[in-house]
Amino acid sequence: MVKLDVITTRGGDGGETSLGDGRRVRKDALRVEAFGTIDEANAAIGLVRLHCAADLEADGMLARIQNELFDVGADLCVPGEAGARLRVADTQSLRLEEEIGAMNAPLAPLRSFVLPGGNAAAAYAHLARTVVRRAERLVVALAAEEEVNGAVIRYLNRLSDHLFVLSRRFNAAADGDVLWQPGATR
Repeated sequence: MVKLDVITTRGGDGGETSLGDGRRVRKDALRVEAFGTIDEANAAIGLVRLHCAADLEADGMLARIQNELFDVGADLCVPGEAGARLRVADTQSLRLEEEIGAMNAPLAPLRSFVLPGGNAAAAYAHLARTVVRRAERLVVALAAEEEVNGAVIRYLNRLSDHLFVLSRRFNAAADGDVLWQPGATR
């Protein structure tokens, strides 16, 4: 369990931070960018939850996902072999896939691209999806330079799909998806 007695440590005042293995790195290091963007995605999911609290199933899924994103951040902040460290596993991605299938089954098939929007919950789900995609790109870039748990990349890929389908579910409960109309501005 994490114990945080002191929040202001001044340890990062020089532009460096500590990884989970104790190594000091610059705050703009790719690994720090990656887990920092995971944190941003988690905050965006918090916004989704504010707008879907009445949907207990969706709120429950998102609460679990927020906890899993802490696991993703913990995985990324400790480079190298797992040892006794927390690591993301493919079982988490499989659960997302099952939820995607269950949410997608009653939805109308897509015949066009979906514009981010609709109701507030859907719009925030789209925002969270784009932040997760950015995190995924950063983790892929990091994996090209350093060892990264492949389950993290798979999880982020599934999570962005999950948030897309969740946004469609939110819109289906209201006025439906906002669809792209080619040449609509002409």
